[in-house]
Amino acid sequence: MSAVKDEIRSLVERLPEDASIEDVQYHLYVVEKVRNGLAAVHKEGGVTQEMAEEKLGKWLIS
Repeated sequence: MSAVKDEIRSLVERLPEDASIEDVQYHLYVVEKVRNGLAAVHKEGGVTQEMAEEKLGKWLIS
């Protein structure tokens, strides 16, 4: 069985019994976005928490 099918089965099993099709679609969407983000970080690199805080620090209101 494929890893994708296993992951989908696991996701569905963790959802509440009254989950709607929209709930399943939303969770699959989130999983896809996270995977795409992780792939982009591996391919293009990323920034550390400290680097992000430094860049965004100027936007903080004191």
